[in-house]
Amino acid sequence: MNPPQSPPAVDVEITTRGAVSSAAPDYARAKVRAVLGRIHEPVLAVRVKLTQEAHHAIVRPSVAQAVVDLDGRPVRAHVAAATMQEAVDLLQDRLLARLDRARQRHHPISHGVRVGPGREDHRPQHVPRPPQERRIVRRKSYGLRRESPLTAVLDLEAMDHAFHLFTDAATGFDAVVHRDEHDGTHRIASAGVLAAPVPGLGVSTDAVPELTVAQAADRLGLTGAPFVFFTDTATGRGNVLYHRYDGHYGLITPAEA
Repeated sequence: MNPPQSPPAVDVEITTRGAVSSAAPDYARAKVRAVLGRIHEPVLAVRVKLTQEAHHAIVRPSVAQAVVDLDGRPVRAHVAAATMQEAVDLLQDRLLARLDRARQRHHPISHGVRVGPGREDHRPQHVPRPPQERRIVRRKSYGLRRESPLTAVLDLEAMDHAFHLFTDAATGFDAVVHRDEHDGTHRIASAGVLAAPVPGLGVSTDAVPELTVAQAADRLGLTGAPFVFFTDTATGRGNVLYHRYDGHYGLITPAEA
């Protein structure tokens, strides 16, 4: 009997932007392959993006991002550092942690949210831009997952995002989970009433406002918060308007059913 064949190694697709050194893609490919060698689930695709920012006000101009298709579920890591080598080293560690957290969704969790705060000091920096110059330069609409708040937190962690917009499966209300920028804990804000408290998950005490997109942009500019979760007056659905790293805004809206 022939021994079982190992699956072929997946290609690590590398793209670059800015003055990225010629050696950086091979270095990043080796680091990401080292991470993939430590997991057993099928990996369908891997994309890595290396960006060297030219803005003089950014002290961590080297940015590295990876997205791994882990058996049909994307897992993402996003970091910034003073040099590209440091950024890739950080990416390796963060990607491994995100993949470990993504696998938590396949195991019982009986005592609340078992994910810790991230390393916010390694997040990419926002390009400073005067409020009057900011525009909504990206609009993304997709069908929101119907899931529990706990599963939403696991999705948030797997994708390494600042927030995750979803529909609470128990109530049918749109909601958002996010990491508190002050203490790193996870919190939830809902457009309606939560079905029950989730151990380890704080609840936002601020009411979700009903706003137009223009009003949400005004609020985001005034408060300086990373994002604003609001109910759109035109659709009645929960939307998120957020600060992009380029200093402009992005808008996430639920797709029409």
